[in-house]
Amino acid sequence: MLFLICLLKQCSLLNHLCGRHHHSSCTKQIPPLQTCIPLVSSLQSRSNTHLLDSGMGGAEQTKLRILCLHGYRQTGTTFREKTGAFRKLLKKHAEFVFVTSPVRVPPLTPGSDGGDKDDGGCGWWFSQPNDYFKAQDESECVKGYNDSLKAVVDFVNENGPFDGLLGFSQGGAMLGLLCGLQQQGNLPFSFKFAIFASAFKSRSSPHQALYSEKITLPTLHVFGEEDQVIQKHMSDEFLQYFHEPQTLVHPGGHFIPATGAQKATYVTFLEKMAQLT
Repeated sequence: MLFLICLLKQCSLLNHLCGRHHHSSCTKQIPPLQTCIPLVSSLQSRSNTHLLDSGMGGAEQTKLRILCLHGYRQTGTTFREKTGAFRKLLKKHAEFVFVTSPVRVPPLTPGSDGGDKDDGGCGWWFSQPNDYFKAQDESECVKGYNDSLKAVVDFVNENGPFDGLLGFSQGGAMLGLLCGLQQQGNLPFSFKFAIFASAFKSRSSPHQALYSEKITLPTLHVFGEEDQVIQKHMSDEFLQYFHEPQTLVHPGGHFIPATGAQKATYVTFLEKMAQLT
């Protein structure tokens, strides 16, 4: 703001001197006062940025917008709740937005009156026709996948753009399919990076064509040594479909770690991604 005030004063003073001395070349060499006005809009348009300490007085950088895909039997709301510590850890670097799949998962425990006692949450597709999913299933079934894909595309159209996507568990598998679609030029929106947590390759045969080209966009893959839901070897196997994937392996299980031990890796990756946007 101080810079803007000084610039306005300078423009005004120079225009005044030009008029006082009737110097015809001044109007060509010195911009009139109104040419300084667009600077106000330019500065105001940066209101969504924040200052990151660069060690040399700081530098402005826009927060990354990241769309998050929940795991099986979750929703955007429950996934958001489970990632509270993770979001807090990275709040200076990214804004996380959550989407819910339209594919409803049957509850685990039916009520005694025939109603649903437990909300089964949502999933991105079923590996069996009876509305069942298991990551290890090799099948021809992708029931619900097309509905989920349309929901993501519609959500991005209404709420995007997003710099990157994050997917957890089955949401990570869905993100891998979105990466394949983008790599092959068949996705109606674009993103510049992907973060996978406890992710795996879909074993449903209709999805296999989406792994035919190696994914070239930058990726970070986070998974646990003790994950009993998506075992480590499944996330390891998934890496082969990406060009130079970055990995963060933690000692825990089926969750996104958010401690000081992982913060440096997250921050370094996001700072690199910010330079791409």
